[in-house]
Amino acid sequence: MSKTDIYIQENLATWLSPFFDEDTRKTIEQLQTNNLEELNDSFYKNLEFGTGGMRGVMGVGTNRINKYTLGKNTQGLSDYLHQTYTNQSIKVVIAFDCRHNSKSFAKIVADVFSANGIEVFLFEDLRATPELSFALKHLGCQCGIVLTASHNPPEYNGYKVYWEDGGQLVPPFDGEIINLINSLEYTDINFSSKEELIHLIGKDVDDVFINAAVKNGSLKVNTAASRENLSVVFTALHGTSITAVPETLKRAGYTNVHLVEEQSVPDGDFPTVKSPNPEEPEALKMALELAENVGADIVIGTDPDCDRLGIAVRDYDNNMVMLNGNQTMIMMTKFLLDLWDNSGSINGNQFVGSTIVSSPMIIKLVEAYNVECKIGLTGFKWIAKMIKDFPGMDFIGGGEESFGFMVGDFVRDKDAVTSTLLACEIAAYTKTNDSSFFKELVNTYIEHGFYKERLISITKKGIEGSEEIKNIMESARKNPVTLINGSKVVTVEDFKLSVCKNLISNTTEAISIPKADVLIYTTEDGSKVALRPSGTEPKIKFYISVNAILASSAEFITTETALDAKIDAIIKDMKLI
Repeated sequence: MSKTDIYIQENLATWLSPFFDEDTRKTIEQLQTNNLEELNDSFYKNLEFGTGGMRGVMGVGTNRINKYTLGKNTQGLSDYLHQTYTNQSIKVVIAFDCRHNSKSFAKIVADVFSANGIEVFLFEDLRATPELSFALKHLGCQCGIVLTASHNPPEYNGYKVYWEDGGQLVPPFDGEIINLINSLEYTDINFSSKEELIHLIGKDVDDVFINAAVKNGSLKVNTAASRENLSVVFTALHGTSITAVPETLKRAGYTNVHLVEEQSVPDGDFPTVKSPNPEEPEALKMALELAENVGADIVIGTDPDCDRLGIAVRDYDNNMVMLNGNQTMIMMTKFLLDLWDNSGSINGNQFVGSTIVSSPMIIKLVEAYNVECKIGLTGFKWIAKMIKDFPGMDFIGGGEESFGFMVGDFVRDKDAVTSTLLACEIAAYTKTNDSSFFKELVNTYIEHGFYKERLISITKKGIEGSEEIKNIMESARKNPVTLINGSKVVTVEDFKLSVCKNLISNTTEAISIPKADVLIYTTEDGSKVALRPSGTEPKIKFYISVNAILASSAEFITTETALDAKIDAIIKDMKLI
């Protein structure tokens, strides 16, 4: 019997004990009889904290989201809070999204916290994730929880943990908490709630948050007329953004906003889309159709927990085109930098945050304004940590390739509420000044270089899939690629080993960024390929970036075609598809 088999059997013995409710035990017995593959996948490991917290399929078992895995995590977190904040009144705030069981899971989490003598502020109904981050600081809490699985399929749910600065957990706290959780038995969970410690919150926090979003996401250069003149199509994709985005746009002065009504009703089945992921063009299909009917200037859709957004704008031929996350990040950063620059506020003490797998263009853009670009690991928790680590510097904004952006530091996570407003502000300003969102993007390419990126995600599910991803990374580490699409690899950055090796000079340099299972190849022609296992999904991801000089807008299409062909060639050369 293998170690995995022994581990599964030990977990099964625990979960069939009387502590677990009858429905849980019956479900396990049914799996033992009818579906051994599902049983093994449910118990072969514990759900892990990734870049976006703990996320997984709902069901029974240690590798599933359920009453007991959530309860054990919350018990461990409660113990850690008491150890950390001694002789203090401890407060937490809890939010949840539109997914199945999110509301009941949120109440279970609230019950465990209260059972441990911790005061709980529980949102009365679904709310956007950035509002949770905001509420944590607004209410003076030490910790925040949001029940969400972001854009994952309907069978998923998740548990994201935020600390007192409003950002997600980062080392060393995450490791310390995980160790404490792992030291607990399920029988250590206290489910006996103290209802007097649980307070429902709602509109009082909403109003403060939305007003802050309007303040931070507005460009002073716009007028009431320019905002009224912009036609916007917005879709919530059945998620939480419907609670905040329409009202934010209204308060900012946008009166010509068209909602995709069929997708405005929160629904954990996400019935009108294959995937509620604004990265995928298919998710915005209904919004794009509505845009053609009403002649909209811009289309925006947000994911279920409203921390990421997808944008479509009109190109030179007046056709709607989807922007990728890097393009959105570049434009939002540029306009924030212009705002700071035009007001004379840049003095060399400002910074922008991004990640190791985002477009290298962000560094060139930011440095052109005499502003530092700080680069961290994937995940917005690392950008939030930058704000905490450099309190003497001004944080302008931060973004990453996965369609997330943060405007200022009033929220310490990616924030699709404020970012939606900022996107509309850019579109309104450019339209008023005989330009467009798209034209200004092209102008930015002309000035700073034309960078084009593409993400290849390969899904590997289950126990075998997890091993396959591990083997891919080990093989790449042992036998690094030396030639990509005919161009020599100059450097191999191994973030797990914290080493950057120059293959030309045969020298090495230390990497100061925290360790992560990521490899990045950079070639002589400036192409980059990053390999990274997902922290929240059973996927391995390949991030490809190429670039070229763009001499004029007239050459945009031919240059873009050439860059796309180059990416295709890299994919073929590396046998990624």
